[in-house]
Amino acid sequence: MAILDLKRKLAILSDAAKYDASCASSGAEKRDSLGGKGVGSTEGMGICHAYAPDGRCISLLKILLTNFCIYDCAYCVNRVSSNVQRARFSVKEVVDLTLNFYKRNYIEGLFLSSGVIRTGDYTMEEMVRVARSLRLDHDFRGYIHLKLIPEASPELAAEAGLYADRVSINVELPADESLAVLAPEKDAAGIKRAMGRMRLRIEDHAEPARKTGRRKFATGQSTQLIVGADAAKDGDILARSAALYGSYQLKRVYYSAFSPIPDGSARLPLSRPPLVREHRLYQADWLMRFYGFGQGEIVAPGQDLDLAVDPKTAWALRHRGDFPVDVNTADRETLLRTPGLGARGVDRILQARTQTRLTLDDVKRVCGSVKRAKPFIVTADWTPGAAVDSDDLRASLVAPQQLSLF
Repeated sequence: MAILDLKRKLAILSDAAKYDASCASSGAEKRDSLGGKGVGSTEGMGICHAYAPDGRCISLLKILLTNFCIYDCAYCVNRVSSNVQRARFSVKEVVDLTLNFYKRNYIEGLFLSSGVIRTGDYTMEEMVRVARSLRLDHDFRGYIHLKLIPEASPELAAEAGLYADRVSINVELPADESLAVLAPEKDAAGIKRAMGRMRLRIEDHAEPARKTGRRKFATGQSTQLIVGADAAKDGDILARSAALYGSYQLKRVYYSAFSPIPDGSARLPLSRPPLVREHRLYQADWLMRFYGFGQGEIVAPGQDLDLAVDPKTAWALRHRGDFPVDVNTADRETLLRTPGLGARGVDRILQARTQTRLTLDDVKRVCGSVKRAKPFIVTADWTPGAAVDSDDLRASLVAPQQLSLF
């Protein structure tokens, strides 16, 4: 086998990591090296592949330790039977890359996952060694996210939590039956046990951290669901997410649209689902977590989300009798269910209306736009009249679709 240089390894293993979306990072402890000690820092708002509230693009070194894997999951490009170029980092190479990239201001942290080599314990121990070396040998104070191997020992998972800001265990597919068919070597019950143990560990460390003001364990865990690899409907996917949030107190469920892979199994779809489906699932997930919607209110089991309009607008169109709402008198829960009004905008409305009766321009000023909200709200100088009952309302709210170039 040809010996790969570090640059080629990085190209292979960073590309292989792109399929893992569960980069949750909010809630990381705020650390820095301003006192002249340590290397790196962690901002309070968290670090991930995203844009921070102030508009900054925040980046991680997102790689696999190796794309070798002993499993043959049909949906995974790195499965043992896949014809892809393989590579593997040493522990020292990952540590050196992280430190060198940080010092060059390329990254603010590390997201590390891996294919399973030899055994789950062996793989997890290698990943823990990376995090341990960064924290203890180099006093690295940036963000670290570790992907846990479900079948690894509870002791190794617990040690990973000592060095990582966030951990994740991927459920992979919305239905256990689909996992049994497409990834028969994986154990759905074992994944749940691993997530349950991690929840208990996080809770055990949470109270001492609140008292001392110092975190000594990961602040939370996340997971990922692949969308479109099986026949699961959006209602089933969101029902699974709601159960995961309730059972394991997850910080995030990530949704990743299935991407066809070379030499894929005949059991898999030939094409990927529309990306807007992934987007609608994230919007629906947001409604469940921050807007007070129950999963059953958004979409029924066995049904799909409306891809033409966002889930909140779709709900409002099904409940036209609840609208329009008066922004000067409606309670917070009602305003949160109004299309076009985000959580931050609602809080600003509640604050502003204590000083004056709000006009449409006032709402536009605090919310940024009233285009979607206009048919559903009443202000001091505006009423939509019969617009909310118009047969053309839905068509007017459908965003124009960009044509594909391919």
